[in-house]
Amino acid sequence: MAKIKSTCSPGWAKFCGWALRKLGWTSASGPMPVKKGIVLGVPHTSIWDFLICYLFYNQFGKVAHIMVKKEFFFWPLGPILRACGAVPVDRKSPAATIRSLIEAMNQCDEFHLAIAPEGTRKPVKKWKTGFHMIARETGSEVFVGYYDWGRKEISVGEHFILSDNARADMDRIQAHYETLGLVGKHKDGFVTH
Repeated sequence: MAKIKSTCSPGWAKFCGWALRKLGWTSASGPMPVKKGIVLGVPHTSIWDFLICYLFYNQFGKVAHIMVKKEFFFWPLGPILRACGAVPVDRKSPAATIRSLIEAMNQCDEFHLAIAPEGTRKPVKKWKTGFHMIARETGSEVFVGYYDWGRKEISVGEHFILSDNARADMDRIQAHYETLGLVGKHKDGFVTH
């Protein structure tokens, strides 16, 4: 994996904050207040979620890395995605991808990762738990972040304490999101159960 950056320039951070506000969005929190963290991004119903999350996180001078299908890393899009903090994912070998991500995170003093636990922009009831293993293997804290297209509000959300049971934790996480009344960009694309 190429050299991993964890910050962006002050000028770019200022521009990202301005752009986010111009798009009508309000930031309900700052970045994750930890060196190693995973923020869950919910609801993921549109490719536009990436732009909003990117602007939100970069306004604080931080980079939140995301996993993107390796097929998108062609010229000229590949270098742009990498500059935005994207990490290529081989969907045919998710275990190898997770292992390489864990290795990269363990080599960094600071690494923030944003993951959409739904795993797709389509409505899905059983969310993916790969973040659970990544968090436990790297000592990363987990935050239940959200971007609400209804209120145009975005946040890293609350700190979530993991147990040893990934499936039980995911049930608790999905129940938490159900109480928030979130609206996705595509309203019919978000379900919690």
